[in-house]
Amino acid sequence: MTLKLYLQDIEAAYARQFDATVVDTSPNSVVLDRTLFYPLGGGQHWDTGTLSGPNGDLRVSEVRGRGDVQHTLVEGHQLEIGDEVRGTIDWETRYAHMRMHTAQHLVSGLAYEMFDGVRTVGNQIHADRSRIDFNPISFDEHMLNNLIAAANKRIDEGLAVTDTVMTRNEINAIMPPDRTNMDLLPSSVKELRIVQIGDRVDMCPCAGTHVSNIRELGHVQFLGKKSKGKGTQRVSYTLEMSDHLRQPSSVIM
Repeated sequence: MTLKLYLQDIEAAYARQFDATVVDTSPNSVVLDRTLFYPLGGGQHWDTGTLSGPNGDLRVSEVRGRGDVQHTLVEGHQLEIGDEVRGTIDWETRYAHMRMHTAQHLVSGLAYEMFDGVRTVGNQIHADRSRIDFNPISFDEHMLNNLIAAANKRIDEGLAVTDTVMTRNEINAIMPPDRTNMDLLPSSVKELRIVQIGDRVDMCPCAGTHVSNIRELGHVQFLGKKSKGKGTQRVSYTLEMSDHLRQPSSVIM
C-alpha cells in the first residue's frame, strides 16, 4: 500500500517534492512506496506533475487508487522496481484544489447550520470552479446570498483549519452523523481523519488536501444553481484571489 504523505497533517499538503521508490510497474504507470500526488477521490481531482529518475523527467498525467496508487505517465517510462525517483507536484493546480476543497467544507458546514440540517450529498472539486449538491432544499436568491455572505464573513475572520484522527464513536459524539455522512463510509473503517474549520464551523471526515487557514481562500463567488431532481440542488462556485496566498514548502518529503 502506498504511503500517502499528504495525509500526515494539514501542513504536509504544502510540500511540493518527495523522494520515493518504485514498487510496481505497468507499461504506462508506476506504483510508488510513498507519494504526495493526490489520487482521484472524494470529489477531488487528481494532482499532476513529474517523476524524475534514472531516465530523466516523466510527466504524470493521472493518479488513481485507494491502496496502491497508480501514477500514469504520458510516455513509456522504462522504470523498474527498486528505482528511486523524485516527485514534483504542479503547485498551482494542487493549491487551487486545496482552496476549493476547503471552501466546500466551509459552505457545506454553514448550509447545514443555516438551513435545517441540509446535507451535502455530492461535490466535485476542480481548479477553476467547483460544485456542491445539497438535499433536501430549494434555494432562492436570498438564501444563497445569505449563505455566500456568511462564508465570506468567516473567511475574513481567518479561521484555522486543523486535522486529527478520531474513531467513529468519537466523531459521532460531537457531530450529527447526517452532517458527517457517516452512512456513506464503509463500516470497516474504524479510525477517521477529521478536518475541522475553526471551532467546529465545519468538522467532518475527509482525506483531501486543505489550506491551513481559510483566509487563503479569498471570497466565495456564486456561479449558479440547478435542480438535480428529488429535492437536490447543485450550487456552483469559484474563488476570488486572496491577499493571503501561501507558497509551497521547500521541504522534500
